[in-house]
Amino acid sequence: MSVQPFVLRPDQHEPALNVVGTQVTVLASNAATQSYGITLQQGEEGTGPPPHSHDWDEAFYVLKGEIHFLCDGNVYACAVGTLVHIPGGTVHGFRYGSGGGQMLEITGAGALAAQMFTAIDKEIPSGPPDVPKLLDVLRRNGVTVAV
Repeated sequence: MSVQPFVLRPDQHEPALNVVGTQVTVLASNAATQSYGITLQQGEEGTGPPPHSHDWDEAFYVLKGEIHFLCDGNVYACAVGTLVHIPGGTVHGFRYGSGGGQMLEITGAGALAAQMFTAIDKEIPSGPPDVPKLLDVLRRNGVTVAV
């Protein structure tokens, strides 16, 4: 199957997924492009995923606010216009800074990010998460939470 060009206008976006407090809009899944994936992510101050790793490369481009990234043991305060590249296997996480933030996420070939975000939205209700269930969803989608 060959991949066809596509244009996705704002009125064609699927509704944002609720991923444990982060709103994730899948703009292009790895399945749709047969290569990379792109999501738009936004969250409130203090929210974000714990340190974790996965086999695929990932990059983030900060669009609004300040986002604090943990990458391989170092913490970086990333303002608008900052690009963060995370090679597969690197332990990383982030927290949205004062006033929250927004960023694009680009995932490399073979990523399960869109699939994982969809599963979390379906299986983990809003509010304090059922941690064992969340860890199971992450594990099923190739993500290991760092201890």
